[in-house]
Amino acid sequence: MMGPKLAARERTEVINLEEFVPHDHLLRTIDRYLDLAEFRKYLKSFYSHIGRPSVDPELIIRVLIIGYCYGIRSERRLCDEVHLNLAYRWFCHLGIHDRVPDHSTFSKNRHGRFRDSDAFRKLFESVLRRRIIEGLVGGEGFATDASVIKADAQRQRAVPGTQRINWGEANHVSRPVRKYLAALDRANPPSLPKYVSMTDPAASWSAASGPAFFTYSINYLIDLKDGIIVDVEPSSSTHAAESKATRIMIDRVEQRLHLKPHRLIGDTAYGTAAMLGWLIKDKGVEPQVPVWDRSLRLDGTFSAGDFVRQPEADQYLCPDGKALRKEWRAFTNPRTHVTKAETILYHSSQMDCKHCRFKPQCCPNTPTRQHANTQACTQYP
Repeated sequence: MMGPKLAARERTEVINLEEFVPHDHLLRTIDRYLDLAEFRKYLKSFYSHIGRPSVDPELIIRVLIIGYCYGIRSERRLCDEVHLNLAYRWFCHLGIHDRVPDHSTFSKNRHGRFRDSDAFRKLFESVLRRRIIEGLVGGEGFATDASVIKADAQRQRAVPGTQRINWGEANHVSRPVRKYLAALDRANPPSLPKYVSMTDPAASWSAASGPAFFTYSINYLIDLKDGIIVDVEPSSSTHAAESKATRIMIDRVEQRLHLKPHRLIGDTAYGTAAMLGWLIKDKGVEPQVPVWDRSLRLDGTFSAGDFVRQPEADQYLCPDGKALRKEWRAFTNPRTHVTKAETILYHSSQMDCKHCRFKPQCCPNTPTRQHANTQACTQYP
């Protein structure tokens, strides 16, 4: 128990720290609306009642908020800044003589109880509900977009996606590799990536801006009234994965927050037939998205419009009258043939293309011609 003199000294320290924090300080504005009482109750079952006293989860969150607000990415430096800065101590409810948690506390909680309890999602939604109560979220229209985040994986550790990789024993590999191997066990990817990282194989190889590197995407769902972010979802850096993340966010916001937009704004990456069909038919949302039309070729070869669709036979006819089919043999287990780009590929026969008179205009650099149907795949989930 705290003695009377020590308690009095602690109260004096709080008063003194209050005097050192300006009235217009950013942390005062945040503290006025930040209530983590429910957050502490939510995490109560993840803390033990025996052993060494645990660090208060509210203290950890307050320290992390300081890091996010002031762009302090290093947790070592963040702990040093909280130790030295009086305003930071005041915001974290720490007295002059209180110890700042060790930097390792944050990574242990992030990969342990915070991950297991989905604590950051709980905190995000509690703040968002407060914004809804304050009238900052309209819910009439949403916008979606993705930001590319560089993965913590070196280019030198990349291997071709077609190369057979020996990952070693599952108990001795890193956590990203274990998660990747578990995902492969659940479902094999429909297509191989160009390069795979040996340290973080779930990362995507991207050359969208300058030299290629491994990336992830952070997808945002934004309310149009005041530009409030209503949901966030990570994904790989592919158009199909980003569209899937947008579907997850729209469903989750509707289920948890009872917000369903009347319209959705997005760029051409969300203009595939499968995405547009899902918005209109399944969700009743008006898409304000440019249609992703890749049917017209500019290299002098045949475009998609030169191939005739035969729905009854589920095939296409090329300008020479030969068939393009999505499968040329029967499979024991039926396949949808839907690719990661949410299309169905129809292939011509190599025997038909080998001596075809139109090959220089059709597929001069490949043995066969592929035709991507972006509308047929809307019948599949």
